[in-house]
Amino acid sequence: MTRIAARFAELARTGRAGLVTYLTGGDPDAATFAALLAALPGAGADLIEIGVPFSDPMADGPSIQAAGLRALRAGATVATTLGIVRRFRARDAATPIILMGYYNPIHSYGVAKFLGDAKSVGVDGLIVVDLPPEHDDELCLPAREAGIDFIRLATPTTDDRRLPIVLNNISGFLYYVAIAGITGTGSAAVDDVAKAVTRLKQHTALPIAVGFGIKTPRQAAEIARLADAAVVGSALVDRLAANLDDNARARPGLIDAVLADVSALAHGVRDARR
Repeated sequence: MTRIAARFAELARTGRAGLVTYLTGGDPDAATFAALLAALPGAGADLIEIGVPFSDPMADGPSIQAAGLRALRAGATVATTLGIVRRFRARDAATPIILMGYYNPIHSYGVAKFLGDAKSVGVDGLIVVDLPPEHDDELCLPAREAGIDFIRLATPTTDDRRLPIVLNNISGFLYYVAIAGITGTGSAAVDDVAKAVTRLKQHTALPIAVGFGIKTPRQAAEIARLADAAVVGSALVDRLAANLDDNARARPGLIDAVLADVSALAHGVRDARR
């Protein structure tokens, strides 16, 4: 059983949803990010998404775009991101790590080399937002063969004709984007999410994680009552950014501030079904 499958099975046994946190790899610098990553499980993150910095993040809003630029300026690369995962995995053998980003950096790195290196450092899943199902031979199928889950996005515009194509070949979980548009924008209506999750579960037995627009513990709890996991990204990236100085360097207290938000979100998720 993969780490992702094991974690969702554990969550199901305990009768609660999970909290998936997102931060951009290497933001604001490698050392600060590595320290944050190491502390996320203790603060309540059940699964962790790491954004692989890219210079043209077309699906991301201003917050995550800025995080990617900070990371790139600090020297972040695919290789440095994998190195940080390796150090994390040496101390944490259980928490699933998912890399999220765009195909260009992976293609430039070399697909076979990337998958081999990612597997060896302990990456569990990939979300590649600009690689549609029609190109599964490029990365999805090789990732599955390498033992890495390939996770795909469904959106409010994914109709019943398109959904089986989206679901084909994926594993780990399905990521439902609750709002149309870029990251960090508005929040979806709970009733709309409930209908969407019900429809998706009629098509797949995979866990459903819901993200985009979740900013507060209350919102996370609302999603946790409906789905198998709530994904929070832009709100945490914004908290990190609020604790940078004018030169984009971490102020004292940055790590504690981000972890406090993660802890509050985790409490919201864990209390949601009580």
